[in-house]
Amino acid sequence: MSNVAGSGCEILVPFNERKPLKEIERSIVKTYRKNIWSKFIKAIKDYKLVEDGDKIAVAISGGKDSLLMAKLFQELQRHGQMKFDLEFIAMDPGYHEDIKKLLIDNCKYLNIPVNIFESGIFNIVDNIAQDYPCYMCARMRRGALYSKAQELGCNKLALGHHFDDVIETTLLNVLYSGNFKTMLPKLKSSNFKGLHLIRPLYYINERHIERFTQNSGIWPLNCACMVAAKKIGNKRYEIKDLIKQMKQNFMDVDKSIFRAAQNVNMDSILGWEKDGEKHSYLDFYDED
Repeated sequence: MSNVAGSGCEILVPFNERKPLKEIERSIVKTYRKNIWSKFIKAIKDYKLVEDGDKIAVAISGGKDSLLMAKLFQELQRHGQMKFDLEFIAMDPGYHEDIKKLLIDNCKYLNIPVNIFESGIFNIVDNIAQDYPCYMCARMRRGALYSKAQELGCNKLALGHHFDDVIETTLLNVLYSGNFKTMLPKLKSSNFKGLHLIRPLYYINERHIERFTQNSGIWPLNCACMVAAKKIGNKRYEIKDLIKQMKQNFMDVDKSIFRAAQNVNMDSILGWEKDGEKHSYLDFYDED
């Protein structure tokens, strides 16, 4: 890993030199057809993430996930059967100049026509939520992206969360929040009418995204957060390590965690919440 001077942020450095754009684009549907392209298409079909007439705002953070997602959408638009429009948007929350330059350079090289807008979120978060910056930052980022997507006339906002994000979130909620909630592939915005959030990388493993990025020679941003860089430790990293440890003894434990959210047995749980109202299994228990 290398560090951009003065930024407080690590950047994932690839093993190889940056490959020609045509070769990078070809590898998506050839070299990574099974582990990336096919899983991208499967998520879109399974959850109806993209439909004719959509105008999709593709959120570009500059990280490996969002850069790949942008290229996947471009390939789908070129070769897919659906007709839809794309807007590539990147929010600048207060990046160091070197970080922003790298973001712009990556998008230019990858032929991603990105629309960058400023929000100043890093300064706001540092002032109001120093103890828990990541949670507040994520919420504010989401709101800023929704607002920009709506301004551009989009009906969907695509985020680059992948398979590992989904299972880590599920386990985080179970172990630290005492509830069973997962990261959904599609959901309606509660504050921005008519906008839907979609996660087209839902089935794609992070290791395949990392391999694509490194083999392509792309230098993506990591977190790039000036606030979180001051913090030590992160529960999500702990969960990531825990899952790695469990996989040593239980093969495909990550897939089991994912399937658990697909196979909730309502007859065998103590309680649940629906539309803000809590229910107990005793409410539906028939005494003999």
